[in-house]
Amino acid sequence: MTHEVRFPVVSTGPGATGIVATWFSRDGERVTQGQVIAELAVDKVSYDVEAPAAGTLRTVVEEEAQVAQGDLIATIE
Repeated sequence: MTHEVRFPVVSTGPGATGIVATWFSRDGERVTQGQVIAELAVDKVSYDVEAPAAGTLRTVVEEEAQVAQGDLIATIE
């Protein structure tokens, strides 16, 4: 089963975006449920993203990529 990892909605307003500041786990790496896999930045505030399940991480966006809140940033297979 594939689990989606989406950029959380943490700010309201039109065009709310953020940045994938750092991937702590790399594409193809095995991760465990609850493991912090990325750091996101929105409005100068950082947020950690945890893996929703154990499996193999497949990143969809690169570090420093600007994405809309709610967008898919990775999957875990």
